Amino acid sequence: MMDRRAFFSTLGGAAAVEAMSSEARADALEHYMVQQLDQAAPTAPSTDAPLPGATARRGVGSLFVAGRGPDGPRALTKLDPMPPRPTLLDFFKLRFAPANHVLQSATRALTTGMSEETVLACLLHDVVLNMVKPDHGWWGAQLVEPYVSEKVSWGIRYHQALRFFPDPSVGYEYPEQYNRIFGRDYVPDPYIQQAYTFAKSHKWYMEARLITVNDLYAFDPNARVSIEPFIDIVGRQFRQPTEGLGYDGSPVAHMWRTIARPDMPL
Repeated sequence: MMDRRAFFSTLGGAAAVEAMSSEARADALEHYMVQQLDQAAPTAPSTDAPLPGATARRGVGSLFVAGRGPDGPRALTKLDPMPPRPTLLDFFKLRFAPANHVLQSATRALTTGMSEETVLACLLHDVVLNMVKPDHGWWGAQLVEPYVSEKVSWGIRYHQALRFFPDPSVGYEYPEQYNRIFGRDYVPDPYIQQAYTFAKSHKWYMEARLITVNDLYAFDPNARVSIEPFIDIVGRQFRQPTEGLGYDGSPVAHMWRTIARPDMPL
């Protein structure tokens, strides 16, 4: 069971949570749970505005802010250098680790017999949180779009909106935790509702929906997961550029360079 009071305290208390939009609250909750899995208490879940006195906006990615421990802020950890031609697996090892949540999500998809495209989408659906947190479905889809099938990137883009809407056909219920944290009377922002309306009638709706299914049930603090079972799937389904991610001249190369080199001043 999540500590509701501890979660609220990271956002500035109940009054601050009440002032947030529903989408900001939902994103804050997911980011809090992901960071708990990675054994780093959250300091920067996304909201509409920073706390008074904050030195970083809450939507900043995990690589760019220090975590918090019981005694206050922790120092930023030193990052190992990336190889000259970094691969997706290098990013998982050197920038995304421990990546517990997405590995749990992909493991669940794999063990329940889902397609390789769905497994890959689950593996990648939240990795962009290392760089930026608001609208992470859209940012995440853009990050991987040149290297995966159109269906995979589409599913990642729309999984964010589908979190708010149940689908009994696949056993996805509206998260009770959302009700406990945010209340039972709020509705998502209009653009989220519009995205859901579009997605539910699309031919790839189920791709995004299956990401939410494997997303919701991938927060087990006792799970032991690894990238190893997915190496072959990545090899078959992810178009690794020979120049290395960040150096292939794609429209998103700069995003991978930002994750690889978050200490660059300019």
